[in-house]
Amino acid sequence: MKICLLLLSAALSGFVFATSELVEFSDPSYRARYQQLITELRCPKCQNQNLADSNSPISRDLRNEVQRLLEDGLSNQEIETYLTNRYSAFILYRPEVNKNTYLLWVSPLIILLVGGLVVARFSRQGVSATKSQEIAPDSDERLNDLLSDEEDG
Repeated sequence: MKICLLLLSAALSGFVFATSELVEFSDPSYRARYQQLITELRCPKCQNQNLADSNSPISRDLRNEVQRLLEDGLSNQEIETYLTNRYSAFILYRPEVNKNTYLLWVSPLIILLVGGLVVARFSRQGVSATKSQEIAPDSDERLNDLLSDEEDG
């Protein structure tokens, strides 16, 4: 029984090693830059995943492309520019602030301000509405008269 379990675990352990991707670089400093780049670049196909987390074929191709560009001697900025020209600014998790992305960076502040104004306006309306609905002094007598008429009739 122990031999069967040992053989089964040895056979299944091969699958664990098969999922890791080993990337070789001519210069060891490229590895840190590679890891930084693939965590900052978005997968064009996946929903909110970077190249490091995605298993899609296009992410694999882009990781290979980043490795090739690093080996060609391009800087991180040049690699990001190359991929942005090819896949648009969507590929960057932190796009630059420029005329094309200005609305992207400013819209959260605009939404927050508009939401604050709406909340302030409705909270003021609620306070003024309760103040204007004060009960008149003769309304108790009128209400009693109406109730007694209904009970009689």
